[in-house]
This record gives sequence, C-alpha cells and structure tokens, in this order.
Amino acid sequence: MSNVPSTLKYTKSHEWIRVEDDGTLTIGVTDHAQEALGDIVFLELPEAGRALSAGEACAVIESVKAASDIYAPVAGEVIANNQDAIDAPESVNADAYSAWLFKLAPANAADVAALMDAAAYEAEIAQA
Repeated sequence: MSNVPSTLKYTKSHEWIRVEDDGTLTIGVTDHAQEALGDIVFLELPEAGRALSAGEACAVIESVKAASDIYAPVAGEVIANNQDAIDAPESVNADAYSAWLFKLAPANAADVAALMDAAAYEAEIAQA
C-alpha cells in the first residue's frame, strides 16, 4: 500500500502538493508514482521564473523503465526547483515526500482547493 500523507493535496497524474505558510506550493511525485516507475535515474525540472498553466507538462522524470511527464497542478510561476533531486534522482525513490521537485507561486490560491485530498487520491489509485 502506498504512503498517502493526509496533509497534502494530490492530482490524478500522481503529483503531491504541499501548501506552505506563505501560500506557495511545493510539488513532487507521490510514493505510488515512484513505486510504479521503479529506479529513477533522471529528472528535468522547470526553471524558476517559468509561467505554467494548470495541467501543463513542465518536467520529466525518467526511470529505468520509462520516461513520464510531470504536470503543473495549478497555474502559477515556478519559484524554485530542487537541484539536490536533479543531482540525486534516486532520492525520489528513497522518500517521495521529502524529495520535492519544484515550488510554485499559484496564480489563484483558490485553485488548490479543487485538488484531491488524501482519501480521494487513495480511492483513485485503488481503481488503477
């Protein structure tokens, strides 16, 4: 069973979203996603300053099995990416919820409320 922290929001495309105290969003891939991908060997993350639309493919995660896109959960501007994760992509396998990928300043904070909570995400992955 995948680890699905109740404090986070989730997308159908297996991103997790943590809302920070300042309203920015920290985004990564879920434990379920890293398990499905297998050994992660490469990450391509969006640069700070890039404007993203909700649902836009903005990053790539590659494993020994496949390459997958990572999508912006909401519209906004990238404010940081995780160079440590780029340098050590296997860190996502070790702890998917510590190895964040990028941070986003949302264009509309209310958009975050429309994302799935842990119960909804658990139901989503149970159907897969």
